[in-house]
Amino acid sequence: QVQLVESGGGLVQPGGSLRLSCAASGRWYSINVMGWYRQAPGKERELVARIGSGGSPNYADSVKGRFTISRDNANNTVYLRMNSLRPEDTAVYYCNANVMTAPPYGMNYWGKGTLVTVSS
Repeated sequence: QVQLVESGGGLVQPGGSLRLSCAASGRWYSINVMGWYRQAPGKERELVARIGSGGSPNYADSVKGRFTISRDNANNTVYLRMNSLRPEDTAVYYCNANVMTAPPYGMNYWGKGTLVTVSS
Protein backbone atom coordinates (compact mmCIF):
# COMPACT_ATOMS: atom_id res chain seq x y z
CA GLN A 1 0.00 0.00 0.00
CA VAL A 2 2.97 2.32 0.57
CA GLN A 3 5.89 2.85 -1.75
CA LEU A 4 9.11 4.68 -0.91
CA VAL A 5 11.35 5.94 -3.71
CA GLU A 6 14.83 7.28 -2.97
CA SER A 7 16.85 9.58 -5.18
CA GLY A 8 20.00 11.68 -5.04
CA GLY A 9 22.74 9.09 -4.73
CA GLY A 10 25.87 9.13 -6.81
CA LEU A 11 29.63 9.50 -6.83
CA VAL A 12 31.17 12.28 -4.76
CA GLN A 13 34.71 13.13 -3.69
CA PRO A 14 35.74 13.00 -0.03
CA GLY A 15 34.65 16.19 1.69
CA GLY A 16 31.81 16.70 -0.73
CA SER A 17 28.07 16.83 -0.17
CA LEU A 18 24.93 15.12 -1.39
CA ARG A 19 21.25 15.40 -0.59
CA LEU A 20 19.09 12.31 -0.64
CA SER A 21 15.33 12.43 -1.04
CA CYS A 22 12.65 9.86 -0.33
CA ALA A 23 9.06 10.33 -1.44
CA ALA A 24 6.22 8.21 -0.09
CA SER A 25 3.14 7.36 -2.09
CA GLY A 26 0.12 5.15 -1.57
CA ARG A 27 -2.55 4.98 1.09
CA TRP A 28 -2.18 5.44 4.82
CA TYR A 29 -3.72 7.00 7.86
CA SER A 30 -0.53 8.68 8.99
CA ILE A 31 3.23 8.44 8.61
CA ASN A 32 5.03 8.39 11.91
CA VAL A 33 8.82 8.22 12.12
CA MET A 34 10.81 8.31 8.88
CA GLY A 35 14.47 7.52 8.62
CA TRP A 36 17.53 6.61 6.65
CA TYR A 37 19.57 3.44 6.98
CA ARG A 38 22.64 2.35 5.09
CA GLN A 39 24.42 -0.85 4.22
CA ALA A 40 28.09 -0.79 3.33
CA PRO A 41 29.86 -3.63 1.50
CA GLY A 42 30.28 -6.57 3.83
CA LYS A 43 28.29 -4.90 6.60
CA GLU A 44 24.78 -5.15 7.98
CA ARG A 45 22.22 -2.42 7.57
CA GLU A 46 22.53 0.31 10.19
CA LEU A 47 20.55 3.34 11.26
CA VAL A 48 21.83 6.68 9.98
CA ALA A 49 19.13 9.09 11.11
CA ARG A 50 15.45 9.21 11.94
CA ILE A 51 12.90 11.97 12.36
CA GLY A 52 9.51 12.02 14.01
CA SER A 53 6.34 13.47 12.57
CA GLY A 54 6.89 16.61 14.63
CA GLY A 55 10.39 17.12 13.27
CA SER A 56 12.52 15.83 16.15
CA PRO A 57 15.69 14.20 14.74
CA ASN A 58 18.03 11.51 15.98
CA TYR A 59 21.40 10.59 14.49
CA ALA A 60 23.91 7.82 14.63
CA ASP A 61 27.11 8.90 16.36
CA SER A 62 29.09 8.37 13.16
CA VAL A 63 27.17 11.09 11.30
CA LYS A 64 26.40 13.64 14.01
CA GLY A 65 27.48 17.10 12.96
CA ARG A 66 27.77 16.09 9.31
CA PHE A 67 24.33 14.85 8.25
CA THR A 68 20.97 16.57 8.62
CA ILE A 69 17.61 14.86 8.31
CA SER A 70 14.44 16.80 7.56
CA ARG A 71 10.94 16.11 6.30
CA ASP A 72 8.22 17.82 4.33
CA ASN A 73 4.96 16.39 5.61
CA ALA A 74 2.88 18.18 2.97
CA ASN A 75 4.74 16.27 0.25
CA ASN A 76 5.38 13.08 2.25
CA THR A 77 9.09 13.41 1.70
CA VAL A 78 12.13 12.93 3.91
CA TYR A 79 15.57 14.31 3.10
CA LEU A 80 19.10 13.57 4.19
CA ARG A 81 21.71 16.29 3.67
CA MET A 82 25.17 14.76 3.84
CA ASN A 83 28.18 17.03 4.27
CA SER A 84 31.87 16.32 4.77
CA LEU A 85 31.48 12.89 3.23
CA ARG A 86 34.09 10.25 3.94
CA PRO A 87 34.98 7.05 2.09
CA GLU A 88 33.49 5.08 4.98
CA ASP A 89 30.12 6.68 4.19
CA THR A 90 30.03 4.64 0.99
CA ALA A 91 26.92 2.47 1.14
CA VAL A 92 23.49 1.85 -0.24
CA TYR A 93 21.17 4.22 1.60
CA TYR A 94 17.64 3.03 2.31
CA CYS A 95 14.60 5.06 3.21
CA ASN A 96 12.35 3.75 5.96
CA ALA A 97 8.93 4.84 7.16
CA ASN A 98 6.75 3.65 9.99
CA VAL A 99 3.22 3.95 8.66
CA MET A 100 -0.16 3.58 10.29
CA THR A 101 -2.26 2.07 7.52
CA ALA A 102 -5.29 1.09 9.60
CA PRO A 103 -5.45 2.34 13.19
CA PRO A 104 -4.15 1.10 15.52
CA TYR A 105 -1.93 -0.97 13.22
CA GLY A 106 1.39 0.24 11.92
CA MET A 107 4.21 -1.28 9.94
CA ASN A 108 7.57 -0.44 8.42
CA TYR A 109 8.15 0.14 4.73
CA TRP A 110 11.46 0.27 2.89
CA GLY A 111 12.69 1.80 -0.33
CA LYS A 112 14.91 -0.06 -2.75
CA GLY A 113 17.93 2.07 -1.89
CA THR A 114 20.22 4.55 -3.59
CA LEU A 115 23.97 4.08 -3.87
CA VAL A 116 26.35 6.68 -2.45
CA THR A 117 30.00 6.27 -3.37
CA VAL A 118 32.60 8.52 -1.76
CA SER A 119 35.88 8.21 -3.61
CA SER A 120 38.55 10.29 -5.28
